[in-house]
Amino acid sequence: MITLRRAHEREHLRRPRANAWLTFSPQDRETLRLPNFDHLRLFEEGRLAPRNSSRQPVFEEADIITYVREGTVDYEDSTGRVGLISAGEFQRMTAGRGIRYAATNTSSTSWAHVFQLWLRPSVEGLEPGHEQKRFTAAQRRGALCMIASPDGRRGSLRIHQDATLFSAILERGQHVVHELSNARCAWLHIVQGAALCGTETMVTGDGAGIEAQPAVSLTASEQTEVLLLDLACAGATDERVLV
Repeated sequence: MITLRRAHEREHLRRPRANAWLTFSPQDRETLRLPNFDHLRLFEEGRLAPRNSSRQPVFEEADIITYVREGTVDYEDSTGRVGLISAGEFQRMTAGRGIRYAATNTSSTSWAHVFQLWLRPSVEGLEPGHEQKRFTAAQRRGALCMIASPDGRRGSLRIHQDATLFSAILERGQHVVHELSNARCAWLHIVQGAALCGTETMVTGDGAGIEAQPAVSLTASEQTEVLLLDLACAGATDERVLV
């Protein structure tokens, strides 16, 4: 089963110098009716104007994966952590409830383009922390590049949930297949471009939940960038403890 979340269906938060599009958020989970994706708490695409900041509290314990696609952002949180995330870099921040987080576009002329995924950890009471790595366009071109995983394999960021995040940049006509084992599902997001997922045509900003399928099959209709999250279905029994 493929459940589409079209770009225009996302919640759009308009601010004077910032825009955010929410594919997943705690406020609309009942509307989405996708219980298997309960571990994915938030999926946000944002654009920040030059020198503008975005501030938000962390409403629950989470692994927050930030991807800066364009620009450079300066981040800080209420634990005292500060730093920069540049285009092509991914950061995993493990945050507890009540922490405040802010990101500022460092450019005086260009907008920043940023994606965030919030994952619910499989255990509670984790120590705050972060990890950051660059994954080049060459690494992601033509195939699914592993960005984050529970054990940090293949040089990926280490997260505290039975989930694996991939990124790919595909040329027109390129085809990728990602197999899904039992009790697993996937969320696919088109960052830029257009592609055929199964029999469904998807374009920039579209997302799709793939459940009860043996694989995710994707063919690019033009140059296309995607994010793919493979995760255990929320209703599945998994006795592994990821710490």
